[in-house]
Amino acid sequence: MLPKFQRGFVWTPEQVLYLLDSVRRNYPVGSLLMWRTTANLASGHEIAGLNTVPQHEGAPVHYVLDGQQRLASLVGALHGSGPLWDIAYDLEKEEFLHLSEATPAGPHIMPIRHVNSVGAMLAWVREHSPDLRLQSRAEALSNQFNHYQVPVVTLLDVSEEDSARIFERINSTGTTMDIVDLVRAGTWARDFDLKEEIEQLLQVLDAKKYGRVDAKTMLRTISAASGLGFSTKDIHRLRQLDAQCLREAVSEAGKAAERAVDFLYTQIRTPKAEALPYYNQFAVLVEVFRQLPKPTTAQYDAVARWFWLTASGEYFKGWRESQMGPDLQAVTAFAEGRTQEIETGAALPRSVLWQRSPFSRQSAPSKLLVLLLSYEDPIDLNTGRRIDVGKALSWQNDKQFHHFFPRAWLRNQGVSAARANACGNLIMLTALSNNWISDRAPSRYLKDLAELNGEDALRARLRSCLVEEDAYQAALRDDYDAFLRARSEALHRRLKGLIGSAAEGSGIGQAEGVTLEELVMDSAPDDGPVDRDSVD
Repeated sequence: MLPKFQRGFVWTPEQVLYLLDSVRRNYPVGSLLMWRTTANLASGHEIAGLNTVPQHEGAPVHYVLDGQQRLASLVGALHGSGPLWDIAYDLEKEEFLHLSEATPAGPHIMPIRHVNSVGAMLAWVREHSPDLRLQSRAEALSNQFNHYQVPVVTLLDVSEEDSARIFERINSTGTTMDIVDLVRAGTWARDFDLKEEIEQLLQVLDAKKYGRVDAKTMLRTISAASGLGFSTKDIHRLRQLDAQCLREAVSEAGKAAERAVDFLYTQIRTPKAEALPYYNQFAVLVEVFRQLPKPTTAQYDAVARWFWLTASGEYFKGWRESQMGPDLQAVTAFAEGRTQEIETGAALPRSVLWQRSPFSRQSAPSKLLVLLLSYEDPIDLNTGRRIDVGKALSWQNDKQFHHFFPRAWLRNQGVSAARANACGNLIMLTALSNNWISDRAPSRYLKDLAELNGEDALRARLRSCLVEEDAYQAALRDDYDAFLRARSEALHRRLKGLIGSAAEGSGIGQAEGVTLEELVMDSAPDDGPVDRDSVD
């Protein structure tokens, strides 16, 4: 059986084939570590999709502490069913493969499940191939698998908590274990399962119909709530805390997460978690509302300014340990009333951000653009109706977004696809209006709209889409470069307006003269890879 602190099966099909080939060649594949006990431990009751034998009260059970991926691969290959375990051996090429329409079983491609029984294997080979050479290879393969020796180390007289610690220590030196799995094993007890606690936190977001952030972000909130911090080192220190302390931290983080979601929904207008430019922002916001459960109006405004400022650059894209400590201190100082703003090292990038950043679902600048537009309650240029920003912010419908200068038209003018797809060229439109505009030049469709609705109405609708007069005039001239510069400046001014006094209050400045590439390099940690959140 698999103890509950074990992670699930994560090997790729290629890794499974590699293991089978090692067995065929009689290479060692490492030992299996078992824990033999009569304890009725919370556990999974299947391996590789196959049910294990139910445990009888008082009967000893072997729990797998190390080797699950290898054991599951061997069991699945020989006895499993489903696409992952549809494996065969090519007797001609002498290699393993996954069966598919392109490589079906044939005279020399034998399903691996026959290897487990010499009789079944020989019957299959004789039926499909009279070639004695292939029959000999099949028999040798079957003998190899049936006589292959796997070392098994069995632990006795080990407590449940110690078994989890052993599992965690064995896997902590590898690179394939997720940090959530490692910390889960390191904190596991009969009455405490960190993964279940994280699931409860995520259900707080579900109850608010807010969607979910990733588990590591929630782990950061628990770590901060326990009095440690946001960093990976702090998260690993959770293993030093007892179950009661961890349970209290989860409870506090859950209450704060509810308040953070309410703030994001009402003040920032992000109806779904996926609309957040960075999930790491959510971790900090939860800690803000944990330390400051009832902010004043002025404090609410300051938190909003912090959000817009940290969303505007790439500060949270490469959030490193040297930033996390000061950020936590800034939250505490703000919550205690020692500062009027949440001080941060984030800086407002230049307006060139909107000219250089391509629009895509996974791009933080794109998400920031969509948040800015939704904040203005944009009006459809053609119908005059308010656009459903909730639908746009859930990223379910690409038709909610439209290139103000149509890409097809720009392509005919020799503009590159990358420049045509700049964030500064995107507005919100209904699918109907998007189709109506089609690939026409801006000067043509804008003049048609002015004749249909009047110049004043069109200008008002353009302003709701953050297209101001100078950008409008450039579009009437079909001058894309001038339009992109003017629109980018308008977006920049609006962002500065939302940030307001945050920059002045904490010594934050605009990153004048800094390119996006430099911002990325500045955000990279000095030692080790960037700790990127799942959005980016």
